[in-house]
Amino acid sequence: MTEQHPLDEAAASYESAAEELEQAAAHCRTAAGHARDREVPRMTAHAWAARGHVLAAQASLDEQARVHATKSVP
Repeated sequence: MTEQHPLDEAAASYESAAEELEQAAAHCRTAAGHARDREVPRMTAHAWAARGHVLAAQASLDEQARVHATKSVP
């Protein structure tokens, strides 16, 4: 089995973060619709789901930053 190149790993991490952020955006749009319909519990559920996806994306990007920090030369 061939070893994966570090840049391929970075690309996969960025794609994962992008997917999470796209999911967050979709939940925000859904939450907005529920807000307009005055459906507060549904709005809130989607708002929290959006936040969860943002946190997942942030964790992925944070990990990329940590990896970069180990390879960066001051």
